Amino acid sequence: MIDAILDKALKGERLTVEDTIALFESNEVEKMGHTANILMERMHPDPITTFVIGRNVNYTNVCDVYCRFCAFYRRPGSDEGYVLPDEVIFQKIQETIDVGGTEILMQGGTNPNLPFSYYTDLLRGIKQRFPEITMHSFSPAEIQKMVVVSDGLTLEEVVRQIHEAGLDSLPGGGAEILDDRTRRKISRLKGSWTDWMDVMKTAHKVGMNTTATMVIGLGESMEERALHLHRVRDAQDECIRNGYDSEGFLAFIPWTFQPDNTNLKLDRQTPEEYLKTVAISRITLDNIKNFQSSWVTMGPEVGKLSLQYGCNDFGSTMIEENVVSSAGATHKVNIGSILKLIRETGKIPAQRNTRYDILRVFNDENANVENDFVMQN
Repeated sequence: MIDAILDKALKGERLTVEDTIALFESNEVEKMGHTANILMERMHPDPITTFVIGRNVNYTNVCDVYCRFCAFYRRPGSDEGYVLPDEVIFQKIQETIDVGGTEILMQGGTNPNLPFSYYTDLLRGIKQRFPEITMHSFSPAEIQKMVVVSDGLTLEEVVRQIHEAGLDSLPGGGAEILDDRTRRKISRLKGSWTDWMDVMKTAHKVGMNTTATMVIGLGESMEERALHLHRVRDAQDECIRNGYDSEGFLAFIPWTFQPDNTNLKLDRQTPEEYLKTVAISRITLDNIKNFQSSWVTMGPEVGKLSLQYGCNDFGSTMIEENVVSSAGATHKVNIGSILKLIRETGKIPAQRNTRYDILRVFNDENANVENDFVMQN
């Protein structure tokens, strides 16, 4: 049966929900990976694996949805809660630009103490200072909180205003599993799967590109994993059918639940389960072009393998900040590791932007490119 389903995909026929469930229930991981790799190469015939140089900026850790799987948030009123001053955020963005970065992933908690004007004013301030940076920021849960604190604006009005203020692209965080049985168990206050999807569909309608994610290992069933993929595929179909200016979901990123320091005591998913999920996602989501590796969470060896299971992209680099002397700090992008890992798979690394336009191809393996992205203050 698995052979018939994979052959169906190779012929360009769409998988049903039942087909996808059957794949998730199968252990023929290598066979699925082989099919996913063929489908990836049809969309990306050049032997290039891309990555983006970006920075995560967590502007606040105050959150009132209390997800059981999150070790980051602090309750409103906590002495450990914070909101970064605007000048600190501006400094972080400048440091990112100085090391060749093009993308800021600014995300935080759903902070009930921040008015909607906080977000629009901050984005305008960022774009006035750094018009070249791409703000790929805020999760659907944060957008929904903006609606709550906006004094009566609709979801579409909030999305339009924040887009006009400077939000370029919406990341897919908070999807977890797009089915309410699991969502109620792990994050009762975060909203339904349709709440998440409504934000994404609205972003597509107003002309913003987005990404979609999935987290496995939250106690979900194989049917719920399959429904997640098909709901994303259906939303992408809708975007294409309506002819929006947006390209919809530019990328899909699955990863595994990380249980350490959380209130959700579940076993880690195996590398095989992750690779199987990557492959099935590529096979099922025939209308999404780019798939990102989660090598940061899965480790470099599994990250390399994911490039044979449907991934064409290594995602974003992370800028590490370390105090090295009283003279200041060194900010360094771990681009050297990414270039090495990609080359070890026989692929050519290339830097892209958020829209997946290639900015630079790293053909010369002998170039000391890592030093190009080091800044000292």
